[in-house]
Amino acid sequence: QVQLVESGGGLVQAGGSLRLSCAASPSIFSFNPMEWYRQVPGKQRELVATLTSGGNTDYVDSVKGRFTISSDIAKNTVILQMNNLKPEDTAVYYCSGITVRRLRYWGQGTQVTVSS
Repeated sequence: QVQLVESGGGLVQAGGSLRLSCAASPSIFSFNPMEWYRQVPGKQRELVATLTSGGNTDYVDSVKGRFTISSDIAKNTVILQMNNLKPEDTAVYYCSGITVRRLRYWGQGTQVTVSS
């Protein structure tokens, strides 16, 4: 079964860190690329970070230097390490991946709240 399951959200003070994980089934290699999006109520979903199977990464300007996307192949997991968090990073974060058949899958989302 093709599935993405996020974990790791929560409440943190500004300047703090959180680590989001996305467990991919049946395998992390089922998807290319893997991406993290975020969404605030009333706004469009925003692409935050991208990781390709070749190891290339890309980030939205607002998180460059603070967020890092990576993979743990042994655990079939994609990770978003978020440092120096700001209140404007508050959102529901979604993991997403595209299969070889060009189908996009989404996780259920995880809430990240950054207090000032």
